[in-house]
Amino acid sequence: MKPSVHISLLCLLSCISLASYADDEKEDGVTPYRPSVSNTAFLPQTGQLELEAGFTRSRSDGLYRDSVPYLLKLAFNPRWGVLLGGDAHLRQQNDDGSTQRGIGDTSITLKYAYALDDKRALGLEFGNKLPTAKFGLGSGKTDYVLNGIWSYDDGSRALDINLNTSRLGFAEPGSSAWQTGLSAAASWSVAEKTDLTAELSTAYRRGTASQHQLLMAVSYSPTPKMTLDIGFTRGLAAGSPDWSVFTGIVIPLGKLF
Repeated sequence: MKPSVHISLLCLLSCISLASYADDEKEDGVTPYRPSVSNTAFLPQTGQLELEAGFTRSRSDGLYRDSVPYLLKLAFNPRWGVLLGGDAHLRQQNDDGSTQRGIGDTSITLKYAYALDDKRALGLEFGNKLPTAKFGLGSGKTDYVLNGIWSYDDGSRALDINLNTSRLGFAEPGSSAWQTGLSAAASWSVAEKTDLTAELSTAYRRGTASQHQLLMAVSYSPTPKMTLDIGFTRGLAAGSPDWSVFTGIVIPLGKLF
């Protein structure tokens, strides 16, 4: 499927969803995982298929990379769910001045959530990244990740802490195929329907430069069934992209069961 078809399909699904839910306030709202690197331990409403989509432009060493990320989320019950995501389209500048375009890699994740009480939860995610991107836009290999989550959310304040380890299918000579990541995202209400998010994240892999990143974002929820976000990231170490800007949306696509 061509990248333009992926983008058109995401737009069509968004329009159908908004039309279906515009007048329905009785259902529970969405459970955004974006815009932060950290995921929350909480699952979306059981049986409700949710879509997250956006646009990101990043710059590293003077080269730009544009992406259209998406994520589909579905909870089978209060404890088990599945996530399917990737990049519907990528465009990047190469060192030789050429430009590459295409779809990105695809990730699928099985998620388990355990509620400690009505405000706190633990989560565990096991996923893999499938090499669906053409050479140069992806590694061409399958990666595996195990992510542990602790979350707190009282409705006006939230904190998500993620600790994960990844087994990369491709590693540069002299570097380890194992990578460790840690992130912590805090968000709080700053106005009616508006939240501010701040996050620090880091990743370490032996034989490569460490990655440290600061993220700041604002989210606005005009209805419980739609959340819009806009923000930026700033690299704090040599291994991180210099900066990125992004915007996105979270909406339900429908109640499947």
